[in-house]
Amino acid sequence: MKSIIRLKVIRLLFAASIAFVTANGAMLALAGHVTHEGEATCFTQSPSEASQQIDFANAKAKPLPAAAPAIGPLEGGISAENSGEPGSEPGSVGTGKMIATPPGEAPQTGSEAETSADSGGAVPQEYGTANIPYTTSRVDLTSANNESKSYPYRAAGKLYFNEPGGSYVCSASLIKRGIVVTAGHCVANFGKSTFYSGWQFRPGMSNGASGTIIPYGTWSVSKAWVLTSYYNGTDSCSQSGVVCKDDVAVLALTPQSGALPGTSAGWLGYGWNGWGFTPGNTVQITQLGYPVSADSGLMMQRTDSQGFVSSSNSNCTVWGSRQTGGSSGGPEVANFGVAAELSGTAYGTYSNYNYVIGVTSWGSTTDTVKQEGASSFTSGNVQYLVNQACAAYPANCK
Repeated sequence: MKSIIRLKVIRLLFAASIAFVTANGAMLALAGHVTHEGEATCFTQSPSEASQQIDFANAKAKPLPAAAPAIGPLEGGISAENSGEPGSEPGSVGTGKMIATPPGEAPQTGSEAETSADSGGAVPQEYGTANIPYTTSRVDLTSANNESKSYPYRAAGKLYFNEPGGSYVCSASLIKRGIVVTAGHCVANFGKSTFYSGWQFRPGMSNGASGTIIPYGTWSVSKAWVLTSYYNGTDSCSQSGVVCKDDVAVLALTPQSGALPGTSAGWLGYGWNGWGFTPGNTVQITQLGYPVSADSGLMMQRTDSQGFVSSSNSNCTVWGSRQTGGSSGGPEVANFGVAAELSGTAYGTYSNYNYVIGVTSWGSTTDTVKQEGASSFTSGNVQYLVNQACAAYPANCK
């Protein structure tokens, strides 16, 4: 009798360990498994997890973690880890061939005919009490949504996933044909040794008058990686779980009929260990994301600002911005755009175009500051995680 009881208890514990119920009543099977690979911890999703139902229409923006303002802009230097040899990997434009868009899911609520141009004449750049000038504007200037479907914009997109409280949205970008980089807090719960699940990535996504435009498809995730120090909460943080050294995650996408999104959408390059920064630790960046405060998070936003390294904030890169929840994990890109053909002059130092040097990690606790930060890319976080992902999924990195 005792052995029978013990067997029933074991079965109940096993059942509890592989499933939980979300707040909206949906059952999420946790048949995947967590493993440790060197300095990284990864979560391999089961087919049922990878195909979990996402509530795309009602997914909530992942709140942008709030931090005390950084002192700046030129206080402190690059961390010892960043003082190594700068490195980088190139991106690719892709073919631009689009995938048929499924029926619209949610109509655009704003007036898409409006553009970011100010009919009242020129205005100064925005800035907050941190005194860092920036410009935040909608990427798509007209209802044709052509800009977000062009490179390099189309290499960035929306990232959906499930938490026990329902479906959430972050931002992310392709840095290999089938490898996505985003914030660690969009993948795992800092210090809780818990992964989220069901990630779905939509590059170049926007909303048209007839509904959702998904020009380069919806892609599920096979495996997710974060550093073990972030997973178990031992990462170096000036504000625990918010302003940390390694709020970075990498996702391997699942091929569809042998295809991966970077073939058509292209992917961004990325740099680490201070790539793109001046000797004074400053950099000009373009931040891409889907903040819920702008166009209800339905359209990609672009912020341009000077960034700097903040030694008082875990050596994060800090810049001026008004992007909010939903922008987490979006790329900070150096040398954004398309290079001109020069005549009679030369390019400057670090002249490669469209290189990600961080992903949006946190914003200010006070709305008036208009300042955000990203864990600086290093050989110890992004490059280490990409190497792990490419070793496991070499076809995603070709």
